[in-house]
Amino acid sequence: KTVLHLIPSGVLRDNIQCLIGNGVVVSPSALLEEIEMLNQNNIDARSKVGISESCPVIFPYHVALDNAREVARGKKAIGTTGRGIGPCYEDKVSRRGIRLGEMLNEKIFENRLKEVMEYHNFSLKHYFKYEIVDYNKVYDEALIQIEKIKPLVMDVTGQLQDHRKNDKNIMFEGAQGALLDIDHGTYPYVTSSTTTAGGSASGSGIGPCDIDYVLGIVKAYTTRVGAGPFPTELIYNLENDEGDQLGKHLGLKGQEFGATTGRQRRCGWLDIVSLKRSLAINSVTGICITKLDVLDEMETVKICVTYEIDGDHIYTPPVGADLFSKCNPIYIEMAGWEKPTVGAKSFSDLPANAQLYLKKIEELCETPIDIISTGPDRLETMILKHPFD
Repeated sequence: KTVLHLIPSGVLRDNIQCLIGNGVVVSPSALLEEIEMLNQNNIDARSKVGISESCPVIFPYHVALDNAREVARGKKAIGTTGRGIGPCYEDKVSRRGIRLGEMLNEKIFENRLKEVMEYHNFSLKHYFKYEIVDYNKVYDEALIQIEKIKPLVMDVTGQLQDHRKNDKNIMFEGAQGALLDIDHGTYPYVTSSTTTAGGSASGSGIGPCDIDYVLGIVKAYTTRVGAGPFPTELIYNLENDEGDQLGKHLGLKGQEFGATTGRQRRCGWLDIVSLKRSLAINSVTGICITKLDVLDEMETVKICVTYEIDGDHIYTPPVGADLFSKCNPIYIEMAGWEKPTVGAKSFSDLPANAQLYLKKIEELCETPIDIISTGPDRLETMILKHPFD
């Protein structure tokens, strides 16, 4: 298992160029650690990776701000990863952020860093009563880091346009779930960026009409990491082994732990109401169902088809977390298949009830399932329709 945060997962393949677009906030230390981890696994990331000079840079003061805010929120904490992502995006939008290209000019970088650190250290010290971040240490470390990163900095937008003109296959890889989107998610329990397919255009410089196909990655059940509303949650706490045993089964068999923090993900039944909204805002062409095998031992499986709020049924998710948290799920129940799906090579190889479950998802979502995963290995992935065909 190779856990990646910044570098596209295509780096594990041969003859692939991996580009990090301007929509990604980049921690130089995290990037260098990831490159070194790949090198130790005999993967030459440096020969494959290019990074946009327009990427906003995450510095230690962003991390300090992230953690100080979560502490200040107390029980109302968002549940961020604590990696400084939110504060970095804030700096970008407020036009005080530092981009990777600016670090290449030492004089410009020195002045910009002083200015922005004075601003944030004032907030850390006087508002949050938090330890300030040392300017000289940040500056010296950053100069060492940028020297190592400099060979990777490039015009990513131009490179993508060239690939498009030359009819190359391009795959855009997004982070986070659709309903963690800053605009369309369960606000304020969201991430700080655009996590929908549209973000691949603004976050890279490719034109929106140049996206030919959108693959929606969907688990056979629903998960969420961090705080926020979750109508179909089967509440289970791994630390004290208390709660719903089905939630425990999903979490342990599905290995539901956050890639960045290792936190236990919250698990629940498949939520069609949220899923249909996610498919719509992403213009999803086809669905990839993953972790079907996690449901193999279930006697029955449930699908949430509508919400109930104060006696009324609603078929679209409410805007914002307050109303969302009041939603009660209304389920349909289907017979489980209680047989292994792992190793199935074709749709017809799947147990009959697993086929019915997948067909019901297609029917409810009005979107075809193009890929089915029945295990973590590539050989356990069934491609019904290839995205590049």
